[in-house]
Amino acid sequence: MLKLEPLNSTYDEEKVIEATSIALSEFYTSLTNKLNSIELKDLLKKKNPYLYRAKGINDASEVVNRILSAYISSSEETIFGNAFFEPIAIAVSGGQKAITEGVDITVDKNNTIYSIAVKSGTSVYNGDSKKKQIDNFLAASKRAQQAHKAFMPVVGYGYGKRNPKKEKFYKELAGKDFWEWLTGDPNFYTKIISYMGTKPEEFTSIFENSYANAQNRMLRDFTKDYCKDDGSIDWDKLIKFNSGD
Repeated sequence: MLKLEPLNSTYDEEKVIEATSIALSEFYTSLTNKLNSIELKDLLKKKNPYLYRAKGINDASEVVNRILSAYISSSEETIFGNAFFEPIAIAVSGGQKAITEGVDITVDKNNTIYSIAVKSGTSVYNGDSKKKQIDNFLAASKRAQQAHKAFMPVVGYGYGKRNPKKEKFYKELAGKDFWEWLTGDPNFYTKIISYMGTKPEEFTSIFENSYANAQNRMLRDFTKDYCKDDGSIDWDKLIKFNSGD
């Protein structure tokens, strides 16, 4: 059960739907732009060619498919985290986009300034990034002190579960708990799906077309640069590009 008082139990549902639509548009636009601009050589530099050979992969198209799929999988998680949850959280919290680095939303309510850092999943922090987050919250707290108001730093995770083992300088709320704190609605975290409506289907065809084009473009370049005249993969040339002088 939540112990914090909800920030905004009278949120405007139409604004949430609009924010969700804009967030989806930004997500697909960013992802498509990446697909349209990425080049094979940039991905090959970061991959392990020894692994592909060790797994007996001799099909150029399979190498390209694996490289592109891995790239998109890692990219879409980052892009989605940056583009999707924050606008929705701003819309429902009644707050504003924060000006302090590392803080996404500022809510001024009941003589308290809430500084909220919105993250995607719960595995985003390591030791260094946690320290950085604390430093960012400390910088934000100075504004509250100057305004002679209480200060509450919160890290909110858009999905997942979080059960902190010990108290931190900031509070952590994840998934259901985070969205319920923002809205007072224990079911809001499930409503986000319905707020998407049919927008994902509208963008899917554009994304799939860009993906196919990138796949074809990379296969063309891979065949030209890293295949022998008989069509087999030139592993020696590929490894020299990846790891040689």
